[in-house]
Amino acid sequence: MEFFKRLKLRIIWSSAGIADAWRAEHSFRSWVWANLVSAALALWWLEGTEVALILALGILVLAMELANTALERAVDLVSLERSELARQAKDAGSAAVMVTAIAAGVAWVICLVT
Repeated sequence: MEFFKRLKLRIIWSSAGIADAWRAEHSFRSWVWANLVSAALALWWLEGTEVALILALGILVLAMELANTALERAVDLVSLERSELARQAKDAGSAAVMVTAIAAGVAWVICLVT
């Protein structure tokens, strides 16, 4: 029974994180809309494992955007002063989102040309 109580709490906390990112982060909302379009096109043009790959990579981009949001907020919590290390940390988080988005784009290209 303890497992289900903890599971319920994890779902509540995770849902709150997604809702907060939706409200506060333009980038997250943009990626959600991009993923909805991508998913619709994948379901229309592709089949089988290709659809699964495109959907999974889209979800991975959203997960990375959430991680980037967490990193940026943690950096801001430590200090709002301009810092080269803070900039580098935030840029690295942004780069991680970009790399996952490129992976999704590469998958789309390969699925369409093969």
